[in-house]
Formats: sequence, structure tokens, C-alpha cells
Amino acid sequence: MIITKTEKYTHIKPAQNSFYDFLNNFKKYYIEFIDQHLIIDFSENFNINIEELTLFLKLSIQHKKNGTSFVLICNDININDTPDEIAIVPTFTEALDILEMDAIERDLGF
Repeated sequence: MIITKTEKYTHIKPAQNSFYDFLNNFKKYYIEFIDQHLIIDFSENFNINIEELTLFLKLSIQHKKNGTSFVLICNDININDTPDEIAIVPTFTEALDILEMDAIERDLGF
């Protein structure tokens, strides 16, 4: 995993060649990221499908319960076919927008 931390979020890019290798590695270290706003970036590494992305659904829901954001970047997915409980966007800029919107929702008590 390639991890970049800022004051506002942690950006994670897979360094593995396989989605499942990345997922297993991510889950292994997830406890280190549980209180951080996460952007997981699949835009460059490998083709990924909706079924694979939904494997992050429980983590996404847990993150939201903890008051933190969880966003996946994937540019080849029809977002209308994904569950509403998981934020999937096509670009890094849109991921930052989601973080900002989530912060506003938390400030408003949603």
C-alpha cells in the first residue's frame, strides 16, 4: 500500500497486483486507519468491479458510524449500480468534495 497522510485525510493506493491481496493487506492494517478520513484510490492499478468494491461496504458503514469519511476512487464503475452506503467517485478531486460534504453533514448533525 502507498499511504499518504495529510491533516484532513489519508490517501491509500494499492501497490499490490491483485485486488484481493490489497484487500487482505488493508484489512490487516485497518485498525491504524479507523479514526481517519480515508480515500482509497483504485484509479491506476487494476480493473475492479462492483462486487469487489462492495467488499468495502461494512468498513464504509463503520467509518460513517465513527464520524469519519470513507471514499473509493474508481473511474470505470457506474455509480448508479452501487449501494448508497458507500461513496464511490471517479476522480481524486471528487473524493475531496465528498470529504467536504461529509464534514458539512456532520456539522449539521446528520
